[in-house]
Amino acid sequence: MVASPFQANVIRFTSIAGVLVTFLAVLGKISLVLYLPPSVTWAACLSGVIGLVLGDTLYMFSLKLIGVARAVPISFAYPLFNILISVLLNGDEVNLWIVLGAVSTVGGIWLLSQNAGIDSNRLCMTSSGKGVVLALSAAIVWSMSMTLLNMAVTSREAIGPEGILAVNAIRFLSAWFVLLTLSLVFDKKLSFLKMPARTWLTIASGGVVGLLFGSFLLSLSLQHIQESRAVPLSSTTPFFSTVAGIFFLHEPATTRVILGSVIVVLGISLLFM
Repeated sequence: MVASPFQANVIRFTSIAGVLVTFLAVLGKISLVLYLPPSVTWAACLSGVIGLVLGDTLYMFSLKLIGVARAVPISFAYPLFNILISVLLNGDEVNLWIVLGAVSTVGGIWLLSQNAGIDSNRLCMTSSGKGVVLALSAAIVWSMSMTLLNMAVTSREAIGPEGILAVNAIRFLSAWFVLLTLSLVFDKKLSFLKMPARTWLTIASGGVVGLLFGSFLLSLSLQHIQESRAVPLSSTTPFFSTVAGIFFLHEPATTRVILGSVIVVLGISLLFM
């Protein structure tokens, strides 16, 4: 029994919510989420709902319409929007190396995603246009979510690991609540609960390790380096997925893959110059 993208998302966030609540209860830190100021709480809530629900949904629909080879490079261009936002809203000083690093990182991801190419002849112009718009919308929405997360974790009330934990707890629990509400509306039989235990374990482990820990580490980095550097670094997931595929799944290391990987590494290096 295969879970649909929506069911997988509900399972993923239900698992994350369970882990978060259990972790906070064991540590006796549930009160952490209650003492954040309203401005920080709202920023964390909006970051979760906008990025983890709306952004991911737009991305999944774009994948369906235009495939990995087109959707990934367009959607994962969101660091370029974050550079612009960080300059306009936060007054960050962005030098040429940061811009070149972000552009290089996005360019490398584009090359890597082309390796999972699709037959463009199968796409009609209408579907292709809609898919591009959805992918671009996902990039914009994700960049907004990252900015809201940055605002929350860099506030004076969210300093240190406990503050980051509280912000991310609100972020993920908000996304889970919205997804669960949508599930009650569009999937009244709650079919995600009928998924096999193995499916739950696979989806849950990926969500907890990749999404929850990843968000915590990104939040920690935002407290130490500016948004225009941290966000491009966080967008390099396709690069590490490709490397893992080569070493663990024995996927072919084509010239395009090697060149794309080198460009991504170059982009990461430039971000710290």
